[in-house]
Amino acid sequence: MANKIDKARIKENAARIRREGYTPVVPDLQMGFVHNNVDCIGCRACEIACKDKNGLEAGPRFRRVQYIEGGVFPNVFAFKINMSCNHCAEPACLPACPTGAIWKRQDNGVVDIDSTLCIGCRKCEAACPFGAPQFDPSENVVKKCNMCIDELEAGRKPYCVSACMMRVLDVGPIDQIDTGSYQTKAVGPNDDLVRQVRTMADPELTNPSIRFVPHSKGRVDD
Repeated sequence: MANKIDKARIKENAARIRREGYTPVVPDLQMGFVHNNVDCIGCRACEIACKDKNGLEAGPRFRRVQYIEGGVFPNVFAFKINMSCNHCAEPACLPACPTGAIWKRQDNGVVDIDSTLCIGCRKCEAACPFGAPQFDPSENVVKKCNMCIDELEAGRKPYCVSACMMRVLDVGPIDQIDTGSYQTKAVGPNDDLVRQVRTMADPELTNPSIRFVPHSKGRVDD
């Protein structure tokens, strides 16, 4: 069922944004994703679970499994990168939105969206370096991953994480993931985490809340 556009709130929010400007949110806790590029088999169960959870038709994909291939025979390689919204510490989509449809949650840092406030201008889509905002042509609005906020608030993991049969995708406090204090099957005791892998935009642009166990050919500093 299509979201009903709230024209009154759109005008009110747009006026407030023009008057007050954009104030960055520093959350109490920043949740983020971690993905193991080495052990991911590319089954796309996470993609399917996400589309099912959000009722997405063909086209928009909040979560995307990317196949990276390269090399010269006989030294060839292939690995997978799993990406969705990275719930950045400094999201480019948020200040780009003229109606306040996108906001960052204070309690957990999730970058959420209210599609009833979306006017379909697609400025957020153009601003995001990771392709997270997804335009839905059937409703003429932008939608995106909100880390299954209803599941998080109920003490459960997002659908994509729960669907991962190899347990290579997980979510948790990003500072704990960085220090290794967060227990997850996606990261082994000897794995080194990186903020950026091959083909990914520069993390300095928005400080994305995602970490990777990189494939040997996926490191950008090789």
